[in-house]
Amino acid sequence: MNNFAVIETGGKQYRVKAGDVLRVEKLADEVEAGAKITFDKVLLKAEGEKVEVGTPYLKGAVVEGEAKGNVRGERKMVFRYHSKTRYRKKKTHRQRYTEVRITRI
Repeated sequence: MNNFAVIETGGKQYRVKAGDVLRVEKLADEVEAGAKITFDKVLLKAEGEKVEVGTPYLKGAVVEGEAKGNVRGERKMVFRYHSKTRYRKKKTHRQRYTEVRITRI
C-alpha cells in the first residue's frame, strides 16, 4: 500500500509515511526519548488510491510519532564583511532539531 501524509510543523511541510525518521524544528527544550508526539496539522492524506486534501488542514486527521531526542545540525559559518572599512565579523550557528520516528498515520 502507498500510505503517506503531508504534515506541517515549524513552518515547513514534510511528506511522511510510517517508519520514517525526520528532523523537525526543535519542539521543546527537553524532549525525552520515547515521548509521544502528535502532529494535527495534516494537509494531505493518501491511502492507496484514496486521497484526502484539507482546506488547509484535514479535520480529525492526526499523525503520531515517537521522539528520539534533540540533536544539533552541522555548523554554519556566518561572515559579515564591509569592503574598504576593515570590518570583518565571523560567527557560527548550529540549528537545533528534534528527531521523530513516525509510528502511525
